[in-house]
Parts: sequence; structure tokens; C-alpha cells
Amino acid sequence: MTHLSPVILSSPSSTLPLKYRINSQPLQQNLLFTPPRPQFYTTLIKPPPSIANSKKWRSTVSFFQGFLTGGDRERDVQSLKDELYETIAPLDRGAEATSEDQQRVDKIASKLEAMNFGKEPLNSDLLNGKWELLYTTSQSILQTKRPKFLRPNGKIYQAINADTLRAQNIETWPFFNQATANLVPLNSRKVAVKFDYFKIASLIPIKSPGSGHGELEITYLDQDLRISRGNRGNLFILKMVDPSYRVPI
Repeated sequence: MTHLSPVILSSPSSTLPLKYRINSQPLQQNLLFTPPRPQFYTTLIKPPPSIANSKKWRSTVSFFQGFLTGGDRERDVQSLKDELYETIAPLDRGAEATSEDQQRVDKIASKLEAMNFGKEPLNSDLLNGKWELLYTTSQSILQTKRPKFLRPNGKIYQAINADTLRAQNIETWPFFNQATANLVPLNSRKVAVKFDYFKIASLIPIKSPGSGHGELEITYLDQDLRISRGNRGNLFILKMVDPSYRVPI
């Protein structure tokens, strides 16, 4: 190990009073060229009570917790969605659901609603398009008191366009009935539904007598799943099939 020792230069042209020459004799460790290894200490910093109890502090902590656990949250949501799809798959859109099945589906849906990303679904482009009905508790749709061959057996769709405030219900096999409605926003997630036309077998239009109305609240929304609840307590679970679909005006 080499070290440096000072020597005074006698040259008048020198601009510094001291320079160094290299001494090859090993002495003690040269700290100039071999800095000590840094040591790091961690200390838990607790804010004063006046700050810890403030809304600003709690908001800051909440923000960073949400930032650090964002990946976990997405995984939890996907896990709940997978569980929901698996649970409703054998229930024939809800027509074969027992009361225990309905409770289980409602419990999973409630967990997803609690983790909802879209707080203002009526202002989200994710709402627009055609959705396929996967499950409901609505007897007016399921018609479980009818013989099975007189129920809607094909796929059922609901389309919504938030920009025009229009909605459309579409049945396929065997009846091919349709209904269109105007939507009246009640807040950023709930609308009043006022049906204006019904179409029998997709051919015969009938103007609504004015009695067809209700409310619909969108309680969960992402790019492929929507959960809604009606004013009569009915649950609707739908998946996106065509985001480009436009409801007739």
C-alpha cells in the first residue's frame, strides 16, 4: 500500500504551496484512496401526534399503501373474477340457482364491488358497447315459472351508450325480442331507465305505453366485467362482447 507525504516545492512558478510525491513504502491504510465502507442505519420515524392525526398525513400514507400494493389488488380482483365465473357457469344465467347459490354469487359480487376501480362509470368509456348477460336474479328475465321451451334460451345482451344515454336489451333464440330505452342520470353511477320501444321478433315495433321504467346502478366496471343492481334488488352480471356496438337512436 502506498501513501502520500507532503513536500514543499521551491519552484517559483508553482501556484500551490504543497504537492505530493508517492512513497512506495507500505504504511497504514491510505484513507484517501480506500474510503471506509458506508454503514446504513434504519430508524422508524413516527410523526408527532398533531401530524399523525391529520387528514393530510392519513391521505399520504393511504396513497403510498395503495401504490405499493397495486399489484396485489389486481391479483385479488382477478382471483375474485375467476371465482365468480366458475360459480355462475353451471347456473344457466341464474335460472338453476338455489338460494344458497344466490347468496354465494352475491357475496363474491359484493367483494368485487368493494374493490371497484371505476367510481364514476357513467363517465367511463368502458361502459359503452354490447354486454352479454351471464347471471341475474331477475324473474322477469329468467321466467323460471314458464316451461323451459318458453323461456329465452339463447344469449341475452344489454347495450349501453353513455354518450347518447341510450340502452337496449336484446334477446336471441327463440323470441328475438328487443327493447330500447332512454337513460336519465341520477348520479355518476345510477340511471333511471325509461323504455320507449319494444320490438317483437326483431320485426314489429311497439311504442312503450310509459309504464316500462326502472333504475339501474352500476356497482362494478372494468374492461370485460360489469356488475349492476336494479331498484328491485336484482343482481346483473355481464361480460363485454362488442365495445364498438351502437344503440339505435
